[in-house]
Amino acid sequence: MTLQGIGLAGCGRMGAGMLAALRRAGFDAKGFDVRPPAGFGTLAPHVTDEPAAFTQGLRTLLTVVRDIAQTDDVLFGAQGFAATPGLERIIVCSTLSPRYVLSLRDRVPARITLIDAPMSGAQIAADEARLSFMLGGSEADLDAAQPLFAAMGRHFHRMGGYGAGMQAKVLNNLLAAANTAMTRLVLDWADDAGLDEDALLRLIATSSGQNWFAAGFETIEFARDGHDPENTIGILVKDVASALDAAPEGADTALPRTIQMALRNLKARDR
Repeated sequence: MTLQGIGLAGCGRMGAGMLAALRRAGFDAKGFDVRPPAGFGTLAPHVTDEPAAFTQGLRTLLTVVRDIAQTDDVLFGAQGFAATPGLERIIVCSTLSPRYVLSLRDRVPARITLIDAPMSGAQIAADEARLSFMLGGSEADLDAAQPLFAAMGRHFHRMGGYGAGMQAKVLNNLLAAANTAMTRLVLDWADDAGLDEDALLRLIATSSGQNWFAAGFETIEFARDGHDPENTIGILVKDVASALDAAPEGADTALPRTIQMALRNLKARDR
C-alpha cells in the first residue's frame, strides 16, 4: 500500500486543521464535507461536496465526522465510501463507541485495512499539527500510516490491536469531561466568592488541581461555551456516552452520568 490518494471526510473544527496539516506536509490530500467548498477559505480548492469527485483515486480514507450516524453515512450510507474500488485503508479518527468501531470489521470489505486513530488536543492542536493520537491496529499497518500521523500530530500512542485506540480514547475523554465539568463549576463558585478568574487559574496551574482544561482555558475554543448538542460541549456529552457503552459489565456508572448531567447544564461563561 502507498500513501497516495489520501482523502479526509469531515472538514469541521478538527478535520479542516488536519487536512491543512497534511497538505503542508506535502501530501496531496483532499477533503469531503456536506457543506459547500466556498466556506472553507484557503482550503476551498481542496474540498468537495461531491462524493464522485472525492472518491476518484481514493486509497486512504480518514473519517473525522461527528458521531456514529455520520460515520455510517460516510462509510455505508449517503456517501458509501467503504465501497470505493481501490480503497486500501480506512482510518477512523472520530471518537465513537468502541463496540461500534469493532463492529466495522464485519461490515467493511476484508481487503481494506482498518485503523482506529482517535485524537486529542482540541481545534488549536489540529491547526498547529500537534495532536495526540491513540492508535489501534497491527504494527505493520500503523507503521505504514505513521507518516500521516506525523504530519498531523506530536504524540502517538500505540494501544494494541484494532479497537484498542478507541477504548483508550473514550477513557481519556471521560477524564477530560470530568476536568471540564469540575473546572467550570470551580470557576462559577469562585465568581460567587469574589475571586479573580485569572488569579485562580494561575494558582491551579501550579497546584494539585491542575488539569488540561484549566491549563488551556484561554486557548481552548470551547472553554466558555454553554451546552449545545451541536458544539464541543455537546460532543463531550456524546463521548461520555461512548465510554458508558464500553463500561465493564456491572460497573458503577453513577459518576460518569453525573458528569454528563453537569455538562448538559453548563451555561455560557462571560469573559
